[in-house]
Amino acid sequence: MNFLSKLPNVGTTIFTIMSKLAQENHAVNLSQGFPDFDPSPKLMDLVTIAMKSGHNQYATMSGVKELREEIAKKSEEIYGSIYHPESEVTVTTGGSEAIFSIISAFIHSGDEVILFEPAFDLYRPVIELFGGKVKAVQLKAPEFTIDWNEVKNLISPKTKMILLNNPNNPATYLLKPSDFQSLIKIVQDTEILVLSDEVYEHMVFDEEKFISVSQFPELKNRSFVVASFGKLFHITGWKVGYFLAPEELTREVRKVHQYNTFSVSTPFQFAIAEFLKNKSEYLHLPEFFQQKRDFLIEGLKSTPFEIIPPKGTYYLLADYSQISDLNDLEFSKYLTEKYKVATIPLSAFYEIPPQQKLLRICFAKKEETLEKAIELLNKI
Repeated sequence: MNFLSKLPNVGTTIFTIMSKLAQENHAVNLSQGFPDFDPSPKLMDLVTIAMKSGHNQYATMSGVKELREEIAKKSEEIYGSIYHPESEVTVTTGGSEAIFSIISAFIHSGDEVILFEPAFDLYRPVIELFGGKVKAVQLKAPEFTIDWNEVKNLISPKTKMILLNNPNNPATYLLKPSDFQSLIKIVQDTEILVLSDEVYEHMVFDEEKFISVSQFPELKNRSFVVASFGKLFHITGWKVGYFLAPEELTREVRKVHQYNTFSVSTPFQFAIAEFLKNKSEYLHLPEFFQQKRDFLIEGLKSTPFEIIPPKGTYYLLADYSQISDLNDLEFSKYLTEKYKVATIPLSAFYEIPPQQKLLRICFAKKEETLEKAIELLNKI
């Protein structure tokens, strides 16, 4: 059949490629970003209770009332950001569906979206699917500092949205107060929207403080905040996330959401709503993941890798310049096949990769998984 692809440059994702290679080579999989440990037994029990209580049919399109109320309460208590649970909180099929629905609701053909690379690989294809044009600001290791003058110079009458990811996957940096002040100066007196992907909000280290875009009144009224219970509670397979936005923006996105997935798994929503009431279930995450981060960094000190310690997320970047001249895709495949550890090449997160030799390594794993990976990598 003859047809014109809407995404001619999109193939199989790097996560699928590397996970498949890991499986074929019986390698330790530190590539795809998901935990290999179970969520809290309490949370799983709450799902069973919800099912036995009859919560097995379609949920309300915007999300069950109890969960939306707990999300709004969380936002107000932690960030001082008030969102009305009825009109400004929407439960989605993971953070990815929230991002897809937001972009599809607002990006028209020819609209420009500014994002920062390395960028999560979902962003660009969705923007292009709806006829948008990506304008990328390229950030480089080790600091991945944003040059806001470069951002300012990219602004045009066609700029519709600026897309942030904080803490950033895969670069693992955190935005500072000065970054937000620079952003405010750029978008004030414009109609530019801000989409802030904050799914790793509770995974920050070394007593660093995460700052949400919702904490700035000058940004909150034009911003979408996207979050994920998959990341928060180690339940990526449940695909439950949400977004927060002012009512007029939320109304437009819900028009898409209702025809995209309509509603999210009902018993999962009731279980998460109850589980959210205990803040200790997620406020301990910085210490929990920092222990894993530090364990992996310490174990890799005797290898030729140079580590860039992450400020946030559950990934770290490893420079292999002292090991090989291969490009990062070929080296990650070589590492998987010869040393039985799968990682992700950083070049996959750029349209035009800079000359860097960096791999992304996921440390959201059991200690024995990390121990095995350390043992294998120390053979290099």
